[in-house]
Amino acid sequence: MVVASPTPIGSEKVIQAVELPVIDLSLCERTEVSNLIVRACERYGFFKVINHGISEEIIVKMEEESVSFFAKPIPEKQLAGPANPFGYGYKNIGFNGDEGEVEYLLLNTHPLSISQRSKTISKDPNKFSSAVSGYIEAVRELACELLDLVAEGLRVPDTSVFSRLIRDVDSDSILRLNHYPPMPILCKDNDTSSSYNTNRVGFGEHSDPQILTLLRSNDVGGLQISLNDSVWFPVSPDPSAFCVNVGDVLQAMTNGRFLSVRHRALTNSCKSRMSMAYFAAPPLSTKITALPQMLSAVRPSLYRPFTWGDYKKAAYSLRLGDTRLDLFMKRGEELA
Repeated sequence: MVVASPTPIGSEKVIQAVELPVIDLSLCERTEVSNLIVRACERYGFFKVINHGISEEIIVKMEEESVSFFAKPIPEKQLAGPANPFGYGYKNIGFNGDEGEVEYLLLNTHPLSISQRSKTISKDPNKFSSAVSGYIEAVRELACELLDLVAEGLRVPDTSVFSRLIRDVDSDSILRLNHYPPMPILCKDNDTSSSYNTNRVGFGEHSDPQILTLLRSNDVGGLQISLNDSVWFPVSPDPSAFCVNVGDVLQAMTNGRFLSVRHRALTNSCKSRMSMAYFAAPPLSTKITALPQMLSAVRPSLYRPFTWGDYKKAAYSLRLGDTRLDLFMKRGEELA
């Protein structure tokens, strides 16, 4: 979800790029990997993974289909239908007046939905459907592996407690392809290789409501995270890695031990920025509660139980920038 930034762009403090923890999944010692992931989720809410096992062929096919789609004239892209909830969107983000310098394609991750929608997206729907389905299957497996490692690092006996939520056939996971068009008029001296910061919002300040997000982007910067109020840290682009971040649901299930960190994307270059975001989510009816291992006498549950469907509905009704989880809990107390 995206929200309108509560602090005007340009008035916040942006400091030197933060180097997120880089987790090498090829390390032989699994316990070490799981502990590194847990520490990253606690401190940053973000980390990068390398040697992740997803083949370059799968990634390239998905990237090529994304580039091909966004290169079309707008009338052709609009044939994919408005993003309500799935389809093509341009500048208008969600239903609450939020805007950004972005165009995007939002897809349901279920194979039948992909197959049907491909007919309005590509002149070669079988090729598009194959590329998307192959990519989704690969990133889902990576997300499940990471969530299993998280459970191991937290010393949770049921190590599939997180991953089975997104393996479920009724998983509400989605894939969003983003394109932040170049803005040559804002380049310095027409230098198209420049990373000159235009301070134009591509995708506004928000946290992700789901469990986990896996983001793949090209070599153009723009992603920023906020670890403190009104302080933004640019994240260095790395096309060889997946950027992973904690979602609101995982924050709730870990009783606030993990952080669902606010982030945004700026159109900070004269080059196009492309990204592919997989949002791992449980079925709508799933009841979300803090795991027993995350509770103690000195740290009781911070969040009342809720279903993903109820939380998703509430989260999508807010503007970008609103603190969803806190507002959702507050509204529940008022209604109780």
